[in-house]
Amino acid sequence: MFGSLAGIRVVDVTMSVAGPFATLILADLGADVIKVERPGVGDDTRSWGPPFWEGESCHFSALNRNKRSVELDLKDPEGAAHFRELLTTADVFVQNLRPGALAKLGFGYDDVAAINPRLIYCDMTGYGSDGPLASSPAYDPLMQAFSGLMSLTGEDGRPPSRIPVSVLDQGTGMWTAIAVLDALRTRDRTGLGTHLETSLLSTALMWLPGQFTGYFAAGEVPKRLGSGTVGIYPYAAFPTATGHVIIAAGNQNLWTRLCTALDRTDLLSDPRFDQNADRVDHRDELFAELSATLAKHDSDHWVSVLGDAGVPITPIQTLDEVAAHEQVAAIGAFQQVPHPRIPGYTSIALPVRGPDGRPEFRMAPPLLGEHTDEVLAELADRRKEVEE
Repeated sequence: MFGSLAGIRVVDVTMSVAGPFATLILADLGADVIKVERPGVGDDTRSWGPPFWEGESCHFSALNRNKRSVELDLKDPEGAAHFRELLTTADVFVQNLRPGALAKLGFGYDDVAAINPRLIYCDMTGYGSDGPLASSPAYDPLMQAFSGLMSLTGEDGRPPSRIPVSVLDQGTGMWTAIAVLDALRTRDRTGLGTHLETSLLSTALMWLPGQFTGYFAAGEVPKRLGSGTVGIYPYAAFPTATGHVIIAAGNQNLWTRLCTALDRTDLLSDPRFDQNADRVDHRDELFAELSATLAKHDSDHWVSVLGDAGVPITPIQTLDEVAAHEQVAAIGAFQQVPHPRIPGYTSIALPVRGPDGRPEFRMAPPLLGEHTDEVLAELADRRKEVEE
């Protein structure tokens, strides 16, 4: 399982989060990912921190396992020559530099397709390659703001909040990997590569299908709902005596179970809360009613009581609680793996599992230029074979 991309070479000229996350997926599926980095500097994330782990950036380490690092200066004639030769050996090329940067160096799609027509060339962009903002800087928080996603986060009446993970970067990485897999299957039939493009903006819009469909249908701009969601209630966070829990009573049966377990059957006969649409229209009043009851006991009590009643509920956990939870251990999400420089190194596995477990951790995140000599030697050996 998960070795289907063995024999596929991916040349990776990406940095930060979106590109490395895409090539991480491909690497975990068995591809030989060669990460081409700027001499002496490398991927920007190598310097992101603290935190650092034994002097190495946690950001970089999290996104670059199972890859080989090569230092090449693409503006230098010798470095450009090595890079061009490397591209002739590649099946996939992924890049997320600023629009037009590689084309100026002679490595745009048309240039590269001329020397390797089987290559799948993938541009990862911010706003996309067309339109008035195509060349504008685009980072995850900027795109959360521009796409409307940030207008929906946080509590109503308070400033919007950024989702505190790179959800658009990583989402774009996922779409890139999916597109590459599709292009590889197409190449199996046609023998030809192609030119792909993904963007943070397209990813952001794809995460909002219900919200935009609702806007197109009703012409109403949704307001911020905090932990809640559009069209269902109660389906949000509620305070207890010790913290917060999420309750998801998404249908009439669960609403009845919730009121019964809370000993609040009076709510079942309240016309404000009769059907889901009524509860959505009166969510503030219902929040106050439920919160007053839930505040009488701690979170563990309600997780037990409501869970036994079949009501979907979970505490809002901190990362240390998640890391120690037996359920997380049971699914093998965290893997403590051998690392040549970091004792006890723990990695988050690709979130797929087969009969033999999860994708293999083959190589630790590389040092800058760790594999330069190795890869250049492989290219030299290939040249000799061709000449013979």
